[in-house]
Amino acid sequence: MLSGERKEGGSPRFGKLHLPVGLWINSPRKQLAKLGRRWPSAASVKSSSSDTGSRSSEPLPPPPPPHVELRRVGAVKAAGGASGSRAKRISQLFRGSGAGGAGVLKIFAAGLASGANYKSVLATERSTARELVAEALERYGLTGGRGAGDSGCVDAYALCDALGRPAAGVGGGEWRAEHLRVLADAERPLLVQDLWRARPGWARRFELRGREEARRLEQEAFGAADADGTNAPSWRTQKNRSRAASGGAALASPGPGSGSGTPTGSGGKERSENLSLRRSVSELSLQGRRRRQQERRQQALSMAPGAADAQMVPTDPGDFDQLTQCLIQAPSNRPYFLLLQGYQDAQDFVVYVMTREQHVFGRGGPSSSRGGSPAPYVDTFLNAPDILPRHCTVRAGPEPPAMVRPSRGAPVTHNGCLLLREAELHPGDLLGLGEHFLFMYKDPRAGGSGPARPPWLPARPGAAPPGPGWAFSCRLCGRGLQERGEALAAYLDGREPVLRFRPREEEALLGEIVRAAASGAGDLPPLGPATLLALCVQHSARELELGHLPRLLGRLARLIKEAVWEKIKEIGDRQPENHPEGVPEVPLTPEAVSVELRPLILWMANTTELLSFVQEKVLEMEKEADQEGLSSDPQLCNDLELCDEALALLDEVIMCTFQQSVYYLTKTLYSTLPALLDSNPFTAGAELPGPGAELEAMPPGLRPTLGVFQAALELTSQCELHPDLVSQTFGYLFFFSNASLLNSLMERGQGRPFYQWSRAVQIRTNLDLVLDWLQGAGLGDIATEFFRKLSIAVNLLCVPRTSLLKASWSSLRTDYPTLTPAQLHHLLSHYQLGPGRGPPPAWDPPPAERDAVDTGDIFESFSSHPPLILPLGSSRLRLTGPVTDDALHRELRRLRRLLWDLEQQELPANHRHGPPVAATP
Repeated sequence: MLSGERKEGGSPRFGKLHLPVGLWINSPRKQLAKLGRRWPSAASVKSSSSDTGSRSSEPLPPPPPPHVELRRVGAVKAAGGASGSRAKRISQLFRGSGAGGAGVLKIFAAGLASGANYKSVLATERSTARELVAEALERYGLTGGRGAGDSGCVDAYALCDALGRPAAGVGGGEWRAEHLRVLADAERPLLVQDLWRARPGWARRFELRGREEARRLEQEAFGAADADGTNAPSWRTQKNRSRAASGGAALASPGPGSGSGTPTGSGGKERSENLSLRRSVSELSLQGRRRRQQERRQQALSMAPGAADAQMVPTDPGDFDQLTQCLIQAPSNRPYFLLLQGYQDAQDFVVYVMTREQHVFGRGGPSSSRGGSPAPYVDTFLNAPDILPRHCTVRAGPEPPAMVRPSRGAPVTHNGCLLLREAELHPGDLLGLGEHFLFMYKDPRAGGSGPARPPWLPARPGAAPPGPGWAFSCRLCGRGLQERGEALAAYLDGREPVLRFRPREEEALLGEIVRAAASGAGDLPPLGPATLLALCVQHSARELELGHLPRLLGRLARLIKEAVWEKIKEIGDRQPENHPEGVPEVPLTPEAVSVELRPLILWMANTTELLSFVQEKVLEMEKEADQEGLSSDPQLCNDLELCDEALALLDEVIMCTFQQSVYYLTKTLYSTLPALLDSNPFTAGAELPGPGAELEAMPPGLRPTLGVFQAALELTSQCELHPDLVSQTFGYLFFFSNASLLNSLMERGQGRPFYQWSRAVQIRTNLDLVLDWLQGAGLGDIATEFFRKLSIAVNLLCVPRTSLLKASWSSLRTDYPTLTPAQLHHLLSHYQLGPGRGPPPAWDPPPAERDAVDTGDIFESFSSHPPLILPLGSSRLRLTGPVTDDALHRELRRLRRLLWDLEQQELPANHRHGPPVAATP
C-alpha cells in the first residue's frame, strides 16, 4: 500500500511521513550495501526526451525509453498507529527492498493500460517471468481488486520478449516490433536480458500482453518470418542513387560482362556527360576531324627538341597520336585534381575532373550480398592495393573553401600531414591517398584568389626541415624553434576555447577535469566542468580519428557517474536514515540542505548541458554518414551503439541527482508544513504582508516553509540549472506540499472538531500568503496549478455556515468538482454545525454515488507525481569566441600545461624543457 493512502482499519495521521514512494525508498547508504556498485536510485525513471528515445531494455545500464518518470521499486508500508515515534515511522517509509545482483526491467503495457507506456520492476537473477507478471499487473492496476498474487489473474497474462527495430537517429520514434516470443513462467527474464543480446540494429524490450493475444502474435510472427525469408538488420533504409561513370580505366571501356549497360533516359544522359568530363581533352581530340588531327601533329613536332633543324621525315602515325595525348587542356569551369604521382602509369590519368559537388575517391568493389546493399559510390577509381573501396570524399560547392574528409581507416595526407578529420582544401594543396597517389587540387573558378605561395613550400627556401615537431608545427613548414615556441606559448596562455590532446592523454585529462569538479577546487563558474568536457568532445569530433568519439563519450559518462555516486554516498553518511534509540532526530534546516545539495545540483546542471551538446555531435555524425552513403556501415552501427550507451549513462546521472535533490528538500519540508494548518496569521498587533514581501516580514509560522522554497530557488539559480529542470523541481515540491497538507486536513477532521469557519479562514489566509510570496518569486503559475485541490477544499470550509446549510449535494459537486465524492462527503460529514447538530439530509449523496463514497479513498496518492522530462533543444554552453571568464581561463591554462608536462615526460631527459613564454611586444 502506498504511503499516504488510507490503511483499512485505521486512519493515517500527519505524523506519518506521506512521501512519494517513487522517490523515498532507500537511503544511498542502504542501496550501496544491497546493490553493490549499481545506482542508488530507488525509483525507476522513464524519459520522454525525444533525443534519447527508442532505446530497448538491454543489460544494465539500460538506455532510457522516450519518457522519464520516477516510480517506486517495491511496496512501502506506512508505520501504523499514532503512538509510534516519528523517527521510526520515517525509517519505515524510507526503507525498501533490494538484493545483490538485482536489476531494473522495463515492462511495456503494449496497449493494456493508458498513461505511462512502461513500468519498471526490480528483479533479481532468480526472478521468474510469472513473478514479474504479478508485480507488473499490480503496477498497472490490472489486478481487478483480487490482488497481484491471484492465480487466475496472473494466468490471464504473459510476459513477452519482443524484438524490433528502433526508429532511425537519436531522436524519438515509434517502436516497430517484428518478432515476439512468449516467456515460460519459469524463465528468468533478467538472465535472458544479460546473456542474449540483440544483433546490431535491433532492440529488445519486455511486454505485458494477454496470454491468448500473445500466443496469437507469436504464431503470426513466426509465420511472417518463414514467408519473408531472411531479415538482415539495417540501421537505415538505403537510398537508390543513379551512378555516374568513373574516370578510372576499369570503367572507361567496360567489357561485355562487366554489368555496365548503356544508360537510358536522364540517367544515361548524365552518365554520358560525366564520361565526357572525366576523359582527358587529348583523348577527345582523337575523335575529331582529320584536319584538326594533322594540325596537332604539326604542333607536336614543332615542340620536339631540335625540330627546327631536323628534316621532316615520314613518321609512324601512332607516334603522333601519343604525342598528341601529352597536350592536355585543363577545364576552365570545374575543379580538378592534377596527378603528381600514381601507381600504374599506363592506366592513370593526369587530370581528374570533379563532375559533382561531392567527389569520391576509392577502389570501388562488388555489391554486398548481405542485405542487398549496393557497392560504394565512387567517382574516381584508383587501383592501388592500399586504397579503400571508399577512400576519401571532397566537397567543392560554388563558394570556397572545398572540404576534404577521409574515410575511416583510410591513409590520407594533406600538405604532408596525416589527415584524420574533415579539413579545408584550397587550390594548390597537396592531397596524398595511400602510399602511391599524390594529387594537387586546382579550382579555376577561384581565379587569382588563391595563395601566392603554395602552403607546402618551406618558408625559407633551402632551410633544413625541423626536427621532431609538436602539434603546432608541420614538418614541411620550415618554422624555426623561436617561431614554434611563440606559437605554443600563445596557445598555452590564449583565451581561445580550444583544448588539444592526444588519445594517450585522454584518460588523464578527463579524470583531472572530473576530479577537480567533484572536489570543488578552484572557483570555476557553475557550468565550467561541462564547458571543459565539451571542449574535449569537440576536439575529438574535429581532430581525432572517426572511431575515437564514441570511446571518449563512454569513458566520460562513466567518470561522471562514479563521481556522482561517491557524492551521494557522502551525503548519505552525513544524513543517516536511522538514529540511535533515545537520540532525537534533528530536522534539516534550509541552510544545511542547501550546502548538502549544492554538489548534486551542480552535477545535474552540468550533465544536462553536456547531454544536449553530445546529442548534437551524435546527430552530426549520423548526418555525415547519411551524406556519404555509409548508413549501413557495421562500424558506424557499433559507434552509434556506444554513443547510445553513453547517452543512457548521462540520462541516469540527471535522474539520480534530481531524485536525491527532491528527496532531501521534501524531507526538510515535512517538518515545516504542519504550521500552515496550525498557525494563526492574525496575531495581536501584526499586519499581513502584501505581495512581494521579504521572508522576514512573513508570519512566523510560514517562514520555515518559505525558507525551504527560497533556499531551493537560490541554489538552482546559483548553479545555473536548466530552466526546465528548475520548474520541474518546484513542481514536485508543490505537489508534495499539496498532497501532504490535504491528507493532513482529512486526518484532522476525524479526531476532534476542526472543520469550522474560523479555522478555515486562518488556513485560507496562510495559503494566500504563501501563494503571494511564490508569485513574487516568479513561481506563481506553478504553485497555483499544484495547490489547486488544497485551495478548493479550504474554500469549501470557508463558506459561511448559513450558506452551506442551503446547499445540496448536487450543487456542491458542481461547485467543487476537483474533490472526489469520498473527500467531499468526508468534509461535509465532519463539519461542525454546532452542539448536537448533524449534517442535513441535503448533503447525503445519491444512490448512484454511494459506492464511490464508501469505497473511495479520501487521501491523495503520491504515486501520481509529475514525470521528469529531460530538456530539449541546443546546449547553453558557449564554445565560440574568446573565454571571458577569468576563472575558466585559469583552469584552461592549467590543463594545457598538464598536457604539455605529460608530453614532455615521454621524451628523453636531455630533450625536455618547460613550456615557452610568449615574447612581450
